[in-house]
Amino acid sequence: MHTVKRIEIIANSFELGKILESLDKAGVHSHAVVRNVAGKGLRERGEDLDMTMLDNVYIIAFCMPELIEPVIENIRPLLNKFGGTCYVTDAMEISSVKCVASL
Repeated sequence: MHTVKRIEIIANSFELGKILESLDKAGVHSHAVVRNVAGKGLRERGEDLDMTMLDNVYIIAFCMPELIEPVIENIRPLLNKFGGTCYVTDAMEISSVKCVASL
């Protein structure tokens, strides 16, 4: 087990490509995306903009603690410009280990 940072981003799906590009640029090369996320307080604009193209996405990624500053530097300007939110928390990664029985 080792400590990692969990990055959770909720944003407009229209900006998904820019967000994923920013994560990649910061050194975070793997992620998961959940589309069509809905919930109270996720939209800052009026309901008149509810269109398929403008649905929210939830992005979850994990990185080593030393990468979190570049992630924040790359993501913050996008969120400030286009809206959305980002949460960073501590997590523990449990890597699978193959057990080899000796014969």
